[in-house]
Amino acid sequence: MSAHFVVVPAWQGSGSSRAMRLIDGADAIRGDLPAASTTVVGVPGGAGESLGTGVHRYSSIAQIAESVAAALEELPATDALPITVGGDCGVEFAAIRHALSRHPDTVVVWFDAHPDLNTPESSPSGAFHGMVVRTLLGGGPAELAPEPLLEPGRLVLAGTRSLDDAEADHVAEAGIVLLPPARLATPEALVAAVRATGATSVYLHVDLDVIDPAEITGVAFPEPFGVRVAELTEAIRAVRAEFHLVGAGITEFAPADPSAAVDDLPAILRIVSALVR
Repeated sequence: MSAHFVVVPAWQGSGSSRAMRLIDGADAIRGDLPAASTTVVGVPGGAGESLGTGVHRYSSIAQIAESVAAALEELPATDALPITVGGDCGVEFAAIRHALSRHPDTVVVWFDAHPDLNTPESSPSGAFHGMVVRTLLGGGPAELAPEPLLEPGRLVLAGTRSLDDAEADHVAEAGIVLLPPARLATPEALVAAVRATGATSVYLHVDLDVIDPAEITGVAFPEPFGVRVAELTEAIRAVRAEFHLVGAGITEFAPADPSAAVDDLPAILRIVSALVR
């Protein structure tokens, strides 16, 4: 199966002061992707309004979700593996919903330092990138009701190590599997966790802040004691070896400036390679 990249230089879902740098990050990754297999999704120029949802910049986020969904529907090959490149984690809402609608028997592996499980009520920032997974589970803004829902038993949080109190409570209450970085030193625990869901297909989300800050600098919310790039790529390949990959995403690349992106691109391209080969 050939890969098709859907690049979404969205920043409106981010709560970072360097959110606009996500545009540079998406453009830097796009520069190393095959042009013939890449679609760039246009995003609104303005921040957008919350419209009473409790989500900052909601109007733009909703518009971006519609545009991503349309781009995925129009992929040039029906058997192409869609890989969404952000932008912030909010771009994954439409991408994962698209995958679930076509492959109901799918588990989502969320490689991320943060679980992104806040609701509009519990979020300390009001930023959608911290609510994406909870929205997919059905607890996000009502205006972004996902269909179909992601079941908690079909979610694996991998490399997650920074949780707000409300997020930690939801992980415990919903019985969501969480594998901290130490459990990813070898891929066996992750493969076993995916296998235990009973799913036959998998969607792999990679927020680059899952990586240890010693190996990547261009992220807005670095968290110490993360996953090594070699561990991440080994885990991706091990999951792909056993399960049908139906989609993937790479998000939250926010280099300090365009020239700084060069330092992190080799690591990012190793992740891309693990997803497509």
